[in-house]
Amino acid sequence: MASAGPDSESSAATGSLIASLNEDLELEFRSITQYVQHVACVTGPEYTSTVEELKVHLSQELNHSTVLAEQIAFLGGTPSTAASAAPPFVDSRSALQADLDLEVAQLERYRARVEEANGAGLPDVAEALRPLLTQTQEHVRDLQAALGK
Repeated sequence: MASAGPDSESSAATGSLIASLNEDLELEFRSITQYVQHVACVTGPEYTSTVEELKVHLSQELNHSTVLAEQIAFLGGTPSTAASAAPPFVDSRSALQADLDLEVAQLERYRARVEEANGAGLPDVAEALRPLLTQTQEHVRDLQAALGK
């Protein structure tokens, strides 16, 4: 019985990376949905500047989705079109907390993905993901500030 060689290991690592990137893409689609809803529904004078910041986040999330889809295709995969459901809107503070929770999860995922890409010998993919990591860190800080954390 032949053992799996380096090409097989590399192919498995790439396949795993594609699957993880597709999960990240699905979370970005959820972020877009959440931000669209929250831009429309978050109200109150204390959140006026926050809503404007959410609009910036929304455009960045769309860009993140595009970068992820391009990297998936570059690696030979097909970008997902699925998105998990966003939690229901309850009130402005809960909505912002949901956004923060999602951004924190994405931040951890992007850190892991950069390491995974580097570990798979794909430094170009890792470099393409770094701006997503940086912007997601900014989103976390913005949402923490809006929530007084």
